[in-house]
Amino acid sequence: MPKILTVRDLSVSLENQDVIKNVNFDLEPGESLAVVGPNGSGKTVLLKTLLGLYPYQGTIAWGTKVRLGYVPQKIDADRHLPINLQNLLEAKADIQKLSRKQLDATIEAVGLLPESLKTPIGHLSGGQFQKALIAFALLGDPNVILFDEPTASLDELSEEHVYDLLNDLRKTRGISIILVSHDVSLIPHIANTVLCLNKTAVCYGPPKEVLTQAMFEKLYSPSHKHVHHAHVHHAHDHNLYG
Repeated sequence: MPKILTVRDLSVSLENQDVIKNVNFDLEPGESLAVVGPNGSGKTVLLKTLLGLYPYQGTIAWGTKVRLGYVPQKIDADRHLPINLQNLLEAKADIQKLSRKQLDATIEAVGLLPESLKTPIGHLSGGQFQKALIAFALLGDPNVILFDEPTASLDELSEEHVYDLLNDLRKTRGISIILVSHDVSLIPHIANTVLCLNKTAVCYGPPKEVLTQAMFEKLYSPSHKHVHHAHVHHAHDHNLYG
């Protein structure tokens, strides 16, 4: 089966700094690829480069008929914004010319609570807001979704719910996933493949094979000029080059 994505010798420079250097990886249909690394390692830049937002050197080759969805890091919605979640999702469904049945199926698929639909988006809980972002992306009928730290700032239970949802989307809809994650402990449960990034690819392969103590020491070593902040749980990356 043809690959969804092939990346070869990918390098990105921003503000005269090398942010990503000579990175190679593939994405297969239905695969979940997790990208991990310290703050400033290029994780967010990688996703935005794949979306065509940054200039690059090397090769990014998407397969034919790829439909991309993107779920950003948590957005701080204006608490005074006079729009509720149902308004937002209905507007996207109208743009996509989707039926009410298709919209309702998406809302049900992500597990949005009925009361959440009438809630102003600035007042949603962290977990419901993240599910809303996923629903918004799904309304575009993507077969590939890029997630930038989908569980950052969520409590542990909400985090588990979001990861269960991602696994379900991959298994039931065959959606391929690339996700940046700060929670290394959950990677084996949500990803087939892991890319350890610290400007360059420090490791690449099945989680159980590459997530070793030696790899962590290499990935977070001072020689890379980055500091490991022990962000196994809920450390948020605010670095420009995250």
